[in-house]
Amino acid sequence: MSAASELSPQELAEACARAMWDDDEASQNLGMTLDGVGPGTAMLSMTVDGSKTNGHGTCHGGYIFTLADSAFAFACNSYDQRAVAQHCSITFIAPAFEGERLTASAHEVQRYGRSGIYDIVVTNQKGEPVAEFRGQSRTIGGTLLGAE
Repeated sequence: MSAASELSPQELAEACARAMWDDDEASQNLGMTLDGVGPGTAMLSMTVDGSKTNGHGTCHGGYIFTLADSAFAFACNSYDQRAVAQHCSITFIAPAFEGERLTASAHEVQRYGRSGIYDIVVTNQKGEPVAEFRGQSRTIGGTLLGAE
């Protein structure tokens, strides 16, 4: 029996998040913080600085997508089964501006076989929606915590 199998679902999600975060240079280098994780859920946030704004003076959509995608990754990898994005889409609802703090909250809609569906809402510091993202995950074999 592996040590991972002795963990509660919450402890397992937290251990998986720590393992992923340690190697996630992309999210860290963009200034994201991992604010919470649970089975099938995750919350990450990021402040929009000048390097993330586009020619319209708003946050570039690619950074909003990346924040949502990172929350999706932590949510769908919370079961110690390596999972990757198979498909994702985003709808931008409102602009985000320099100085705003964006939060991506991911939750699992459905998990079946090797696939899962996750919804992620990105909000600003006032709780106003900025974007909605839906991701479909696919497990690829292997674990995050080392037991195969």
